[in-house]
Amino acid sequence: MILTETPRRKLVTQLVTWGHWFALSNMILAIAIASVYIFSSPAPETPLGLTYLLSNWISHIGFLTFFGFIILILPLCYLVPSARTVKAISAVLAAVALAVLGFDALLYNKYAVHLSFSTAELLRTEANTAISLFSWQRWAFFFLIFIFWLSAQLVLANALWKRVARLQKRKLALPISSFFVVCFVSSHALHIWADANLYHPIVQQDDLFPLSYPATAKTLMSRYDLLDRDNYEQRLELQFDDRISLINYPLSPLYCSVSAQKKVLLLVDNDVTKLASQTKLRSKIPLYADRSSMRDAQRGYLFGLPELYHQVLSKKIPILLDLPTALGLQVGIYASELDAGKQTQQFSQDWSNFEQGVTSGNTNLAIGFVDSKQLNSLLLDPSVLQQYQVFVVKDSASGEKYLYSNAELHADFASSEDLAPTMLNMLGCNAPTQNYSTGRDLSNPGRDWLVTTQERMVIVIQNNKRIEVSSNGNSKVYNLQTGEELPDEADTRLLSQAIKRLSSFAAKH
Repeated sequence: MILTETPRRKLVTQLVTWGHWFALSNMILAIAIASVYIFSSPAPETPLGLTYLLSNWISHIGFLTFFGFIILILPLCYLVPSARTVKAISAVLAAVALAVLGFDALLYNKYAVHLSFSTAELLRTEANTAISLFSWQRWAFFFLIFIFWLSAQLVLANALWKRVARLQKRKLALPISSFFVVCFVSSHALHIWADANLYHPIVQQDDLFPLSYPATAKTLMSRYDLLDRDNYEQRLELQFDDRISLINYPLSPLYCSVSAQKKVLLLVDNDVTKLASQTKLRSKIPLYADRSSMRDAQRGYLFGLPELYHQVLSKKIPILLDLPTALGLQVGIYASELDAGKQTQQFSQDWSNFEQGVTSGNTNLAIGFVDSKQLNSLLLDPSVLQQYQVFVVKDSASGEKYLYSNAELHADFASSEDLAPTMLNMLGCNAPTQNYSTGRDLSNPGRDWLVTTQERMVIVIQNNKRIEVSSNGNSKVYNLQTGEELPDEADTRLLSQAIKRLSSFAAKH
């Protein structure tokens, strides 16, 4: 008995084949549109993070497109007897779906959120604003764009229909599908590993694409002793975001008064040349100021915030400079090269002008990034030490930094973030330190530990120990003096408190 293919079955076969090619074409378009998400976010800084980004981009967007084909277009191929009708409906569905994807991408680019019920209020506000601002000509323009987009989908659908037989002979289905499957499996496998190890360059991408639910397997791994759940929970508690893109600085408006009679001088010298022996700087405190660059060091002193925030502070003016100026004090800052605070009017590269302002006592707040010759020339002037509360940051021959001062300081150790609140308080400003700095006023006792950052590592110093915490929650303990790694367990409660304090200025999108 010979079975012949009926016209209906032949049409269905052609439609299904056409549907696959139509879905593939729109996959490519969707992947191109989804590139907006990638350009709207900081690029991963590790090869593994970049590999995951590319594989997840291709596989996730491809999966969403193919899933749409399975539930929307494929049933039409079997239920609707007209090829023209199937193509028309499919073109409309594809045009609308890609338009929604494009809108979501633009929304993410502007607000870092996706379309959802939780963003309905934001969308309503945006829609009301658009309706009030857009003229009918602009709305007509957007309508014409959509008509053009729909027409392009219709042209694509018809072009593929005419070439179904030719495309079927190319036998590209296996290599193309294999490529997407490899991307899909590898992206989810990488995320399972990254989630178990709290690998931040990957897990920070969880919300990058819409409707993204990457795979995890912590319960299964712990069942087969592939994951220490207690250790994982401990590291999870210490995890922090090391890619801060927005900042609340200050946390709230600062209100305080200052005294025009008070004068404060900060001099930073990174040369190991000794201080002039005649200086009367009675306080000497070990200072933690291990920065990646001179730019980061300067920002640490001026902003009172750790290196974690320095990139997003590039367009901000330090409160240490801005507030005294606004309250009528004379402020001067000198450096041969200055990145942080150079946009302020107080910045000068003229040493003689800066020196004259200090020696004459006309400058209430003076900050100089100086060399040893300039430093000693000021410290040997008796009037400077008489008029000013002086703070000197100086390198030692051993490579350690020390903070010298003629003020009474209550601290066994300090960080560069402590200088800004200390100087503001000595000018008479008693605004809450935690609103603008992670440091504290060194003239007031009350801290037995110090927290700062270096690059993307949290550093906690306590009891002659240096504790380093990476973004995935892993921690190591070192002897502060010798640098030797210690077998001691890190104090999770202390580290959690320190990280919470550090993260207080990070603003959510």
